Amino acid sequence: MDKTEMNERMKEMAGELPGVMNAVMGLHSEVVKDGALSARTKELMMVGIAVALRCEPCLWKHVPEAVNLGATREEIMEAVSTAIVMAGGPAVAYGSVVVLTILDELNV
Repeated sequence: MDKTEMNERMKEMAGELPGVMNAVMGLHSEVVKDGALSARTKELMMVGIAVALRCEPCLWKHVPEAVNLGATREEIMEAVSTAIVMAGGPAVAYGSVVVLTILDELNV
């Protein structure tokens, strides 16, 4: 699933659950703003969490967002390494299969 497909599915979900999705998107927008932590740092955190939780659609959103905010391949892979420490073997699989695939597609 690429970002375009995921965005289309999210629009469908918003049509089915507008109140819930508006609340979720509002929360997301508020959280990713620069604050004590930069938006870039927060996106890197979300990459690590998505790997640990094994959420491929999340990775298709947060890896490109981190790149758009200036994160490097090395920084993203370091975020993956923190997930591996916290989540073990399944995080290795997601970090090596999903994240590397996304980074390669983005030419990062």
